[in-house]
Amino acid sequence: MTETNAYGPGNYGDDYVSHPTSTGRARMVVLDASIRDLDGHEVPVGERGEIWLKGPMLIRGYWKKPEATAAAITNGWLRTGDIGRVDEDGFLYIEDRMKDIILRAGENVYSAEVEAAIYELPAVYEAAVVGLPHERLGEEVACIVRLKDGASMSEDELRTHLASKLAAFKIPTRVAFTKEPLPRNPAGKLLKREMPARYFD
Repeated sequence: MTETNAYGPGNYGDDYVSHPTSTGRARMVVLDASIRDLDGHEVPVGERGEIWLKGPMLIRGYWKKPEATAAAITNGWLRTGDIGRVDEDGFLYIEDRMKDIILRAGENVYSAEVEAAIYELPAVYEAAVVGLPHERLGEEVACIVRLKDGASMSEDELRTHLASKLAAFKIPTRVAFTKEPLPRNPAGKLLKREMPARYFD
């Protein structure tokens, strides 16, 4: 993160081989990492929560943005906006962005988890999972899929695959296929906030 001056947990050597999906351990000499719930309390090992970081490499605040600083930094801890967990060996796993969590009927759906399952399909070139407003559920799960050139797939085929990987409430109820590249910002990040209106007007 820019806010950490690009310094954070790292995975190296044998640790990378034994924990390949982890971002590594926090370098505890200068960096502390903590997983917190929405109230800012630490959660038990293995549980998901927001990743908080603390150390001398963090920014002091955002330039002339006291409100943004207050929202991001609490008692010296940087609230990253990332959802993750720490295992019993101290390895940190980043699982999603808080703003990308879909709240469906009281259940958290992590878009990154659904996207990972979609990407297992050989025909998929790009995919994004977003939440759409729903009168009864709060939000419903939707996905936008761009297939590889010459590939084909139906909604039923997609859902059948996902049903073997995910709980039923995580499977998208709305699917949009596109032939165009998914919208991204100059840094290459998907512009998910634009997608509901663009693909599910």
